[in-house]
Amino acid sequence: MSNKHGSLSINSDNIFPIIKKWLYSDQDIFYRELVSNGCDAITKLKKLDMMGEYTLPADYKPKLQIVVDPDNKKVTITDNGLGMTADEVEEYINQIAFSGATDFIEKYKDKANEDQIIGHFGLGFYSAFMVADEVHIDTLSYKKDASAVHWECDGGTEFDMTDGIKEEVGTTITLFLNEDCLEYANEYRAREVLEKYCSFMPTPIYLSKANAPEEYETIDPADKLDTDTVIETIVEEAKTEEKENENGEKEIVEVSPAKEKLKIVKRPVALNDTTPLWTKNPNDCTEEEYKEFYRNVFHDYKEPLFWIHLNMDYPFNLKGILYFPKINTEYDSIEGTIKLYNNQVFIADNIKEVIPEFLMLLKGVIDCPDLPLNVSRSALQNDGFVKKISEYITKKVADKLIGMCKTEKESYEKYWDDISPFIKFGCLKDEKFCDKMNDYILFKNIDDKYLTLPEILKPVEEEEKTENEATSDTSSEEATAEENKDSEEEYKDERSVIYYVTDKNQQSQYINLFREQGMDAVILDHNIDSSFITQLERRNDKYKFMRIDADVTDTLTEESSEDELKDATETLKEVFSKALNNDKLTIQVQKLKNADTPSIITLSEEGRRMQDMMKMYAMGGMDASMFGGDYTLTLNYNNALVQYILNNKDSEHVPMFCEQLYDLAMLSNQPLAPEAMTKFMKRSNDIMLLLTK
Repeated sequence: MSNKHGSLSINSDNIFPIIKKWLYSDQDIFYRELVSNGCDAITKLKKLDMMGEYTLPADYKPKLQIVVDPDNKKVTITDNGLGMTADEVEEYINQIAFSGATDFIEKYKDKANEDQIIGHFGLGFYSAFMVADEVHIDTLSYKKDASAVHWECDGGTEFDMTDGIKEEVGTTITLFLNEDCLEYANEYRAREVLEKYCSFMPTPIYLSKANAPEEYETIDPADKLDTDTVIETIVEEAKTEEKENENGEKEIVEVSPAKEKLKIVKRPVALNDTTPLWTKNPNDCTEEEYKEFYRNVFHDYKEPLFWIHLNMDYPFNLKGILYFPKINTEYDSIEGTIKLYNNQVFIADNIKEVIPEFLMLLKGVIDCPDLPLNVSRSALQNDGFVKKISEYITKKVADKLIGMCKTEKESYEKYWDDISPFIKFGCLKDEKFCDKMNDYILFKNIDDKYLTLPEILKPVEEEEKTENEATSDTSSEEATAEENKDSEEEYKDERSVIYYVTDKNQQSQYINLFREQGMDAVILDHNIDSSFITQLERRNDKYKFMRIDADVTDTLTEESSEDELKDATETLKEVFSKALNNDKLTIQVQKLKNADTPSIITLSEEGRRMQDMMKMYAMGGMDASMFGGDYTLTLNYNNALVQYILNNKDSEHVPMFCEQLYDLAMLSNQPLAPEAMTKFMKRSNDIMLLLTK
């Protein structure tokens, strides 16, 4: 081949500087592009061997060798793949926007249709100029009688191509780094980048430092390989210990015989795992392998709760493993990592087009060779195909959770507290996921028992039906059929109430009242729960959620006529309104079944949710207490202290007792403000002093 000097054929004017500076978001991506190109070249050569187009040497071992040379400010990347002829260099390198994969797949599409092969060269090669002032290629094609080729370019649009001296089939790329990028010739920095992008590439990758001193290791002779270079044979002396024999005498006993060891040049160790766990059949993977893979990839030494192994061939190729980590109690501190791969080549973390947002809370790997990647492989085209992948992943996660709830309920319950924020977040973000999971969401009740929505609703609906039938039985026989029909329709429109608790300690008084009457409530103490139950109510018209202190239910009270409590209500309203000086407070009198409870504060569910919503905007200067202030103070007519106030309304101590009862009721609902708490403590002391007089 005669020497050749020319200009690179570029499809658009001035595109080369754009490729050089802006094609990739991260500078270190050049390692991924050049190494993956080398892996592709090896994959192609092995394909040709399988198809009878070429015969590999008997001792062929596919590998990529990366050598960093900080002294000379350069990096070399060598593969033993199919190499290139001068014509191919002209086509693949000098004509920038051409990808060799197109021709290769077209030529062998009938024989190689199982694999998607990324082009051996194309724009990925030019990522080298992000970090190098000059790049050389030395290559020798696998083709019979091919000649070696040497190509070099200094980062402009001109190149030189001459005969080369390479003797082994494959390609070596040499990067002469610019002054700003010398870090990539540092062995430790290079290893860091390679482990980031290339940890699971399908070809063994070796990293070494130029002119590094030889390293050695010691092995048993039986473990020697033909490729090992033996430096010397070392004889380890026998090991002895002083022991006491049967006669009680001490003697020297040999516990380990003398051994021969071989000192050899240290064997190179590939920095990547060429057959990662996700490429294997789930039935062939052990629990320990899944846990070890999790530790190695995510450096998280807390064991994952469980995992889902994705393995799909149709209608698209997708494999992966999603791990459910032990999640922190506060939703806003949850952070997961989903690593996306294309044919074992790392693309990016947490690509939202492929991974549904709520799955970002998990940790895992997904490998999808069919992903439509853009030219730099670092972003995805947001099309319908990608959406289908996202929907498939969501479906598999839901199927796994539903399956666990049905067949491994005990395990599902054990994991629930950790995974519930993730599932609830998923329900908020994905309606299809919410629809599938609706009957498999667990709620812990006040007795720490886990129940699904159908399990909660069944007794509630049965109780309401019984009450409705009882009401119907006691109704007047003269009631018309039409009136009964209207009553039934009204009953059907009513939603079943699910009571909930946000703080078991704070709301313990209400919990005790519920327990006494055989009533139940569920625990909703996570900061995602308010949004979550609002969504459930919006999507389901059969039930509504109400906090345990939102109302005094009929179950907690004794039957009484309006006339019976009329006078007491008027008197107590007057006394308490005057003592509390709170015109926003609603006061009512009821006969509570529990006589030990003097008073209860309730806040309507609507008012509470309005307050919660406004708290979110408190930083903007809005006072949440201005909203939803429809509190109701219920006084227990059956309580002795309330009776004392009723019968001694003019006593000088009554205002103090009224304030105390109000604060006690409020404490069961929420913490007192600092000023109110100070007054409460002083008043408590004053009341105790009354007993000493």
